[in-house]
Amino acid sequence: MIRISPVRVIDNDGGQLGVLAIEEALAIAQERGLDLVEVAPTARPPVVKIMDYGKFKFEEAKAARAAKKKQHVIQLKEVKYRPGIEEHDFEFKTRHAREFLAEGNKVKCTLMYRGRQIAHLELGKAVLDRVAAAVADIGKVESDAKLEGRNMTMVLAPK
Repeated sequence: MIRISPVRVIDNDGGQLGVLAIEEALAIAQERGLDLVEVAPTARPPVVKIMDYGKFKFEEAKAARAAKKKQHVIQLKEVKYRPGIEEHDFEFKTRHAREFLAEGNKVKCTLMYRGRQIAHLELGKAVLDRVAAAVADIGKVESDAKLEGRNMTMVLAPK
């Protein structure tokens, strides 16, 4: 499928064979039982390489699989609190937030106000401050507490 002649030919071990006509380059590749692959079509003259194309594609796919296996997708986990939360419930939910941060995920702490509780925003802010202080060794506050309707949210990120 290479259209432009002459081409710069690179050997399968990386050495240059020089600028050759396509017919000569194809003859050399067939003689060695390999393929002629265009690697830089925009260069003048275009660069082609003599290689085993099937093996090249397999190695490329193998490297992509290895890279995908190593990556970690950060998820946003949510923990919901209330302004008048009891101590045990607070500890229990905060323990979950710590686990999420230890796994490398972000945690969205949502404080839900109901009815007249909205009149005392400082109570909810105090709860979120307690959460931030409790997980300070493993996480940091990414976005401070802000009121969105009847919910106050804060996002924690792993350190």
